Amino acid sequence: MRNVFSIVFIIFLSTNLFAQVRTGQGVTSPYNSDLTPEEYRDSLQRASERTIKVEIEGKTHFTDYKIISHSFDTTLIDTTLNIKKYYKFNFINKDNFELMAFQNMGQTFNKLGYKFESPSIIPELGMNSKFYNYKKIEDIKYYRVPTPTSELYYRSALEQGQLLNAFFTANTSPNLNLSFSFKGLRSLGKYRRSLVSNSDFRVAASYNSKNKKYNLRSHYAAHNFSFEENGGLTAQSDEFFRSGNSNYSDRGRLDVNFDDAESKLLGKRYYLEHSYKLIEEKDTVKTKLTNLTLGHIYSYETKHYGFDMTQNDLLGDAFEENVNDETGLKEMNNQLYAELNSPKILGNFRAKGNYYRFSHFYNGVVFLPGQTIDQNLKGTALSGGVDWNATIKSFNFKASASSILAGDLKGNNFIADANYTIDSISSVRASISLISKSPNYNFLHSQSGYVDYNWQNDDFNNEKIRNISFEFISDKWLNASASISQIDNYTYFDENSSPTQAPEALNYLKVKVSKEFTFGKFALDNTLMYNNVSKGQAFFRVPEFVTRNSIYYTNFLFKNKPMYLQTGVTFKYFTSYYMNNYNPLLSEFTIQNTEKFGNFPVFDVFANFQVRRTRFYAKLENVTASFTGRNYYSAPYNPYRDLVFRFGLVWDFFI
Repeated sequence: MRNVFSIVFIIFLSTNLFAQVRTGQGVTSPYNSDLTPEEYRDSLQRASERTIKVEIEGKTHFTDYKIISHSFDTTLIDTTLNIKKYYKFNFINKDNFELMAFQNMGQTFNKLGYKFESPSIIPELGMNSKFYNYKKIEDIKYYRVPTPTSELYYRSALEQGQLLNAFFTANTSPNLNLSFSFKGLRSLGKYRRSLVSNSDFRVAASYNSKNKKYNLRSHYAAHNFSFEENGGLTAQSDEFFRSGNSNYSDRGRLDVNFDDAESKLLGKRYYLEHSYKLIEEKDTVKTKLTNLTLGHIYSYETKHYGFDMTQNDLLGDAFEENVNDETGLKEMNNQLYAELNSPKILGNFRAKGNYYRFSHFYNGVVFLPGQTIDQNLKGTALSGGVDWNATIKSFNFKASASSILAGDLKGNNFIADANYTIDSISSVRASISLISKSPNYNFLHSQSGYVDYNWQNDDFNNEKIRNISFEFISDKWLNASASISQIDNYTYFDENSSPTQAPEALNYLKVKVSKEFTFGKFALDNTLMYNNVSKGQAFFRVPEFVTRNSIYYTNFLFKNKPMYLQTGVTFKYFTSYYMNNYNPLLSEFTIQNTEKFGNFPVFDVFANFQVRRTRFYAKLENVTASFTGRNYYSAPYNPYRDLVFRFGLVWDFFI
């Protein structure tokens, strides 16, 4: 792993040096003194004003460097430094406000808030604690750039190791873009048996024909994650931690429950999406034209999960002394669709049909008294659906409906979304979703070397999710969102780590508000979340309040302003609640009713810098750990990290 990091770093370093020579005086400071505040947001800051060929002779501009999401939303490559970039500078590259990280980078997170808005009616593998860094289909980005573009992301790990994410994209022609990404992590951690070693590799391509009738997007993604599992601290070591015993300030001296447990997750996916514009109306006068498109989407994905250890009484009786659990899921999805875009239907209408095939498998058959656990749970599902999307003046409407018509699964959904744009910085959105889907496969079908972890629940009912959400976004006023979720047959793991369907409906309200106040060169950024479970408190646990507040200072440094500084303090806090317990065998969280956790402050001190298109991040995490009491936990028997210093950088460059 270290050799891979070194080779990739040297390649990117040499490439960037070459790029600087080529662009010469065209490269300017990203915060030049003669730029207005609005122009600071120009990601490339006029850096590449040399003449190149991009379809026609012209000059590159920051608006030419585009990122296209899976849903065809287009954004621009942004190299600026701001507080939102700081919040996303973590292992999953997302704002983790609603998550409580474990002590070692790359392990997992305990949830402080939940979202029930996923439109999928297909169950997933399970083992959800291992999928925070797993790139799903909707996580893959596609690009369109006039010049080769690269990004190097580095962050120091906890103890031995590092995190590196290297990315490169280029348009070989105006019609074809290729991108390559590699992310690798190795982090030893502060506690025994907490080593994390992850890697993922992604290749993506997008193509548009010259006549703009044929479009193609495709990607390949491979994931290889491995984890040492220590099962948390022993009861005695947990007491040593809480008491602040100085003999155990070196966390490696604390005993853990498992000495040799390891888990792994492997995944590979092949994805192809292409379409052909069969009928196209051509009229130079009309602004809205009618066209008919036929399309095809294909994906094939395999996931493999394994858990190995020597039998431990904490998990109960085992069939053999050495436990080697292996499970996997193979999925194939084939979709055909016809899409009509016409002013007669006010927008875009798509009719689609899906054929889905799955196989959830283990190594053999398990025979228990009164029950047989099959080796393979497999089948097919045939579904149909429609999507509609229209923009009428300042309103955008979206609606979709799907239903499984035949096969071995049952499910359906209906989703409607309306968005009103008030002005360039403000909008209002409302949505409703009705979803019925099977619980994940690990609730339905499990085999293990431990006797109590074998089940086949053919009688489990579909989860029925009803969700209403509202969102108001305004840089001038505030950002606010609210969601109300009601779920029948909510499925969870109980105190004994057994899959259970709730006997009553779950009613869950979540409200989140964020607002930043500026005072000259100082700013105060605030985010507050309120959770309320009016029904279902016995099996669904969240803190009532979660808050994050950052006060920071920004300014340019030195003559001619070559460096931009952002430094301050972030405070995070959540109220105490019966925090979920982590089960490493299942790689899932289970409920517990023994002790409440939370009600502790976490202060992080940070200093971030930007020089040209390079952003440097430095942070002291949990600086108050030594005098606020040893009550900071990520899960029962799993303390959060102590005071630690970490640093990293994000380096963008354009050849």
